[in-house]
Amino acid sequence: MAVRTTSSNLINRTMSSLRGFPTYSASRLRPCSLSVTPNTIAAVQTEPSKDDIRQPRPLQALHLKPLKRQAEFGVPSCDLQLRSFSTQPLEFFADFALRAAYYLGLPAYGPVPLPRLVERWTVPKSHFIFKKAQENFERVTLRRLIQIKDGHPETVQLWLAYLRKHQYYGVGLKANFWEFTQSGLDLEGETGDARMQQLDASWSHLGQKISLGSVSKVEELLNSQRGKQAAGLQRSPAHS
Repeated sequence: MAVRTTSSNLINRTMSSLRGFPTYSASRLRPCSLSVTPNTIAAVQTEPSKDDIRQPRPLQALHLKPLKRQAEFGVPSCDLQLRSFSTQPLEFFADFALRAAYYLGLPAYGPVPLPRLVERWTVPKSHFIFKKAQENFERVTLRRLIQIKDGHPETVQLWLAYLRKHQYYGVGLKANFWEFTQSGLDLEGETGDARMQQLDASWSHLGQKISLGSVSKVEELLNSQRGKQAAGLQRSPAHS
C-alpha cells in the first residue's frame, strides 16, 4: 500500500518538530558585519605548520657535510691518524673531528682513506691429537687521515686534547705534531744562561743528591754529630 505525503503534511510535521526550539523576532536580530582585509588573508595563508618550522642551525648542520676553513699558506701543522676495526665508529669520529676543527678556526683537510693493515695468525686448532689441524685468524685495521694546516700550536694542542677527552670507543688516535719558529739569529738564546742560573735553586731540590756547597759547609757537615755517627768518628778530623 503506497502512502502519499502532501505538502501540507510535511509542513505540519516540520512545525511540530520545531516547537521546542526558541524563536526570535525580526526586531531582535541585528546584522553582523565581517571585515576582511588583505593583512588578515595574508596572515591566514602564511601561518606555518609543524613541517615548515625551521630547525636550529646546530641541529640542521648534523645532516649536512662538516664545514671547512681554507688555509692561507698551506703549512702542515698536524697529521691525525684514526684507526678502527669497523667503519661506522671511524667515520663518525672523523666527522666529529672535522667539526671540532672548524669551530676552533683550524683549516682541516680530509678524511683521506689510508691503506688497510691486514694481520693474520695461524695457530693450532686444539691440543693433543688435534694439534695438526690449524686455524687462521685475520684482523683488518681501517685508517683515516686528517691534516691541519696553518694551525697555531696552542690551538692544535687544544684540539687534540678535546678529541682525547671525547674519544669514541673503538677508535684509536695517532698524531704527528710540528711546530715552527722563525729563522735567523736566536735572540732569545742570549738570555739562556741567565735563565739557567735562575733555575739552579729549583733544580737543587730535585734528585736524591743535594749539592754540598763550599768547603766550609762540607767541614761543618763532617763535624756535626750526625756526621760523626755516620762516619764512626769520635773526634773531629785534623786539618791538613
